[in-house]
Amino acid sequence: MGRYDAVTPYERVQAARNGHRPMGSFYIDHMIDDFVELHGDRRFGDDAAIVAGVGYLNRMPVTVIAMERGNTIEERMERNFGCPEPEGYRKALRLMKQAEKFQRPVICFIGSSGAYCGIDAEERGQGLAIAENLYEMMGLTTPIISVVVGEGGSGGALALGVCDVAVMLENAVYSVISPEGCASILWKDASKAPDAAEHLRLTSFDLKEFDVIEKIIPEEGKSPREICSSLKAFLIDELNRLTQLPKDELLNKRYEKFRKIGAFK
Repeated sequence: MGRYDAVTPYERVQAARNGHRPMGSFYIDHMIDDFVELHGDRRFGDDAAIVAGVGYLNRMPVTVIAMERGNTIEERMERNFGCPEPEGYRKALRLMKQAEKFQRPVICFIGSSGAYCGIDAEERGQGLAIAENLYEMMGLTTPIISVVVGEGGSGGALALGVCDVAVMLENAVYSVISPEGCASILWKDASKAPDAAEHLRLTSFDLKEFDVIEKIIPEEGKSPREICSSLKAFLIDELNRLTQLPKDELLNKRYEKFRKIGAFK
């Protein structure tokens, strides 16, 4: 199966947006033992769109940061429909720096249409919060694995996407802009979103081809628990490998990973 199979890119976008698709909290509940959620950015408040804390992956202490939209309408309103605000990104960075201090690996679960774009978020430094995460994550001296489990939209997703190993579920998408937004800009017609999705090359297969990600977790014919089990096994193997690397080598490999993205072949 690949880019030109029977499933179109826009159909994968729709699958990534499915309201019943498991998000970050599901993977924490079914993968991380003794998880303790931590709250607040120590500057303004807490953001329920990002669940963050510490726990154990196969007896290995880890810091976990996950985007979460909620299941019921009440939960989704509380979590701002999974669109993080500055406090969420600053909370994430606070826990990443804590993880670095105690040499805990960091696992990020990405699943959001993008950062919240309300004026209040902009007033509190939304762009700066995302930029600080990008800068700090590039130099974090502990392993980072980012997993796109649903829709990975724009800088709001990239703020948790600077990592040593990037993983996508088969039907997840990862893009600088939504197909509808792209179509509205290029053709002044949001109905051309399927065409935009084709050109954006936002599927897991496209991004694996471009070396943006290292691993695709298959979904076809599998239950969420089976998908979670496959993902967990991969994360355990990768973290066992990454934690053996000297810090300088870890950072150099991370630097090279991003330097080669977009290089002409």
